[in-house]
Amino acid sequence: MEFSDVVRRRHMVRRYDVDRPVPAEVITTALGNAIRAPSAGFSQGWDFVVLTKPEERQAYWTATTDPDDEPDSWLAGLQSAPALILCLSDEGTYLRRYAEPDKGWADMDEARWAVPYWDIDTGMAALMILLTAVDQGLGACFFGAPPEAHEDVFEAFDIPHDRNLVGVVSLGYPMPSSTSDSLKRGLRGLEQVAHFGRFGLHGPEGMVQNGRTN
Repeated sequence: MEFSDVVRRRHMVRRYDVDRPVPAEVITTALGNAIRAPSAGFSQGWDFVVLTKPEERQAYWTATTDPDDEPDSWLAGLQSAPALILCLSDEGTYLRRYAEPDKGWADMDEARWAVPYWDIDTGMAALMILLTAVDQGLGACFFGAPPEAHEDVFEAFDIPHDRNLVGVVSLGYPMPSSTSDSLKRGLRGLEQVAHFGRFGLHGPEGMVQNGRTN
């Protein structure tokens, strides 16, 4: 599949075929692509917890949902996913990396970081998984765990407390489902989001094309 087709076809899949497990080689390919994501200082401060057994997946849903609540269609759809991948970031890996001689921030002060690149890089790795799913003929969805449930998730899967749960990728063969109402907002065009030279200048006057400034 051409890369442009993968990008266009990518969407969040929220309902899966419960009778079709995800092949192990697809998960391996997805994770192999995930670790090719960029990371500041090549720190690679991420970990992935893969849940494919029914009892493993149920342990996640038990940790993050109220058993007395009836799941809505969104949650019921995600719970049909035959694979879940927990995407974890590791801040300490970045702080230690940038205290090394070639970086020189010996005090390891997180205030030096304008944004938490450990979380951003892990998010980019998750995007690699989403794109791989499309390329392999599957569907996927990236979603977050309720903040109040993180401690229970960490306990359920022996996750070290120096990690951060950035999000979860559900993975499986998609089933037909209703279209998200959010899509009614429409795709914001380049004429709205692309600024050339300075904010608010939406024309291509500042672009360099064919070696010349137009």
